[in-house]
Amino acid sequence: MKSAHDLVAQAKSHTNEIPITQAEEVIRGADVLIDVREAEEYAAGHLPGAVHMSRGLLEFKMSSSPELAARDINILLYCKTSGRAALAAVQLQAMGYLKVSSIAGGFDAWLAAGKPTTKPTLPTFE
Repeated sequence: MKSAHDLVAQAKSHTNEIPITQAEEVIRGADVLIDVREAEEYAAGHLPGAVHMSRGLLEFKMSSSPELAARDINILLYCKTSGRAALAAVQLQAMGYLKVSSIAGGFDAWLAAGKPTTKPTLPTFE
């Protein structure tokens, strides 16, 4: 029986992982940057420009978003440490997406490199 670690290792062997040193450049060239972490994680801080699609709903949201229907769009994924992003990348590839990558080390590596983050802004009622 395979463990979660085994599944992630297998997924990473089929995933193009972008080193954190190249992440900003790859983000600029991506059509969409997707944060596959949970909503609470995204709300606590995320990469600028990232859209939230939690891992559990990714396939459904991708399928119901006409602007993401083209299978040749350039997709960049990330999660906390890169495991969920690798699993998500494999699923998107199975759906027919041709250009899927993830950020090696995920959000934790981004923070460790001192790169900027942002939080959703809440409306003011004044």
